[in-house]
Amino acid sequence: MNNIFKTDILKLNLKCATQKRISNLAFVPKCKPINQEDVLRLKEFVNSNNKMLVLTGAGISTESGIPDYRSTGVGLYAKSTRKPILYQEFCSNESIRQRYWARNFIGWQRFSSTLPNNTHKAIKQLEDIGKINFIVTQNVDNLHSKAGSFNVIELHGTAFRVLCLTCNNKFSRHDFQTILDKLNPHIKADALMIRPDGDVDISEEHIKNFQVPPCENCGGNLKPDIVFFGDNVPRSIVEEVEKNVNDADALLILGTSLTTYSGYRIVLQASNNKIPIAIVNIGKTRADKNANLKVEAICGDIISKIIPN
Repeated sequence: MNNIFKTDILKLNLKCATQKRISNLAFVPKCKPINQEDVLRLKEFVNSNNKMLVLTGAGISTESGIPDYRSTGVGLYAKSTRKPILYQEFCSNESIRQRYWARNFIGWQRFSSTLPNNTHKAIKQLEDIGKINFIVTQNVDNLHSKAGSFNVIELHGTAFRVLCLTCNNKFSRHDFQTILDKLNPHIKADALMIRPDGDVDISEEHIKNFQVPPCENCGGNLKPDIVFFGDNVPRSIVEEVEKNVNDADALLILGTSLTTYSGYRIVLQASNNKIPIAIVNIGKTRADKNANLKVEAICGDIISKIIPN
C-alpha cells in the first residue's frame, strides 16, 4: 500500500470519526467552551487525591449516542411526553411487559453496539494509574466495562442481563435476543431513537404480535436486570457503595443532575465524611451546594485534559 493511499485512508477514517462525534453530540446540551482555569482546577483536584470514587450518570453516555432524560432541549423529557416504565406496571401488567420487550427487542442491536467515548476511556486511564478506587454508575449501558474498567458498581443494574421475577434466575441479554429473534422472525424494524435503557418507538402492529417467552427455569415473568422507576436499589448494592465511599478520599461526579436519591445519597455520605467533592455537569445539579468544585463542560472534552503525565 503506497503512502498516498494510506494518507487517504487515514483522512477518511478521521472524517468518519468526526461525523460520528457530531452526530452523537446531538444529544449533548449546549455548553460554553472549556475554561482553561476550570481545567487547571479539576486537574489539581485529581492530582491531590489518590483514592477517588467516581459517580457517573447519563450525561457521560450522550457522547456515545445514547440520549439522557433531563438535559435541557435535547433530553427525552424535552422532546417527548413519554415517561420511563414503572416497576409496578411492568410486574402487574402482561401487555405492558409485551410492549416493553417488543420495543427493547428492536432497539437492542443499536443500544448494545454503542461504544465508550472519551470520558469512559479517561476514567479507565485514571483507574490504571491508581487515582480511582471505584466507579459507581447510574447507567445501564455497560460502557465502563467496554472501556476496560474493572471496579464498577452498576447502581441501577444493567440492560445486559435478564432476570426472572419469580426465581431470580439471571442470564445474558444477548442470549435472550437470540431466543426472541427465533420466536419473532416476522418482526423487522429499525430504531430511529433509543432511550437510556434501550427502549424505542415501534408500531402497535409489531407490539400486539410479539411473543415473550417465560423463564425456562420456572415459567416466571422476565425483566431486564434494571432498577426501574418505583423500584429500590438492592440493599447489597447500597451497602457496597457505602463501603467504597467510606474508603474514598474524594468524590468525582460526572454527567448527572443527581435528581434520583440513589445517587444523591452518595453525595450526602461523602459530605458527611468531609471528603472533597467535584462535579462536572452541564446545568445545575441537586448537589451543587455540596461541591468544593463545580465545572460546566462536556465531560469528554475536559476529562481527557486532566490525565496526569
